[in-house]
Amino acid sequence: MLDKDPRDHDAPDRDARERANDRDYVDSRDVFSRDLDLPSGPERELVRERDRDYRLNGSDVRTLATVGAFRVVSERDLPGPRDAVGVRDRDLRHLEGQGLIQRVPLDGRERAVALTDRGRSLLEDHRERNTERPQQFYSGADRPRERTHDTEIYRAYLKAAERLHEQGSRVLRVALDRELKRDYQRFLQERNRGDRDSDGRPDRTVEEIQEWARQHDLPYFDDHIHFPDLRIEYEDANGDVRWQDIEVTTEHYRGAHGAAASRSGFSIHSSGKKGRGSAFDARAAEEFL
Repeated sequence: MLDKDPRDHDAPDRDARERANDRDYVDSRDVFSRDLDLPSGPERELVRERDRDYRLNGSDVRTLATVGAFRVVSERDLPGPRDAVGVRDRDLRHLEGQGLIQRVPLDGRERAVALTDRGRSLLEDHRERNTERPQQFYSGADRPRERTHDTEIYRAYLKAAERLHEQGSRVLRVALDRELKRDYQRFLQERNRGDRDSDGRPDRTVEEIQEWARQHDLPYFDDHIHFPDLRIEYEDANGDVRWQDIEVTTEHYRGAHGAAASRSGFSIHSSGKKGRGSAFDARAAEEFL
């Protein structure tokens, strides 16, 4: 399989027929919508959500789920028909007009897409309830200066997911750092819940924190647990569930933050000035120090 840039919309999809005949193949961009009870075909259908009606097709749903999973995605990276930038823009305007997405400036040259609260509610209310570990969805976008870094997370995912597929693995879901940190905060505050006399400060010992980090396969050093930007959970060729942790670095990635990334053991996805990311071994992060 050729190592193609997933953002190169002019490149022909030479593996399309092979993938169509592979029953087990799931496009890395379809992962996030497969557990949603929403339209999947090419024609737009009426979807009732509380007191509102929407018209959506499979491409619309895939866009909403992808954006929701990564919180903010560059417009040019979104899944959609190849050689059809105008069609993609029209589809985004359709979703924006229904109040499901917002389009925000990225770096002066392009825009990014994030879900609105209404868009996130639509996905949450139409997920299949028997999913053991459901994909988390997010709405809203951070401050403009953080968006360039955040959009690289999706690009890092596309590259990693393609490599995993070549190894016979199947992506199950992704977790952003905020999901992992939320679980950590729940662990820290578990003993304070329902305690009226609690001052809100966690009383976990260092040993307990280190054990939590070990159980969640996260590095602990410098008196802290370190969290990746992205965790990809996947099933390998033997049917075992594993994960890959990815940290996104930029041209401004320096100092203590860069040193921590180097020590973490995470896979590093490096972004240059043009936003064209590339993956390399964690030890290569030392070049940024």
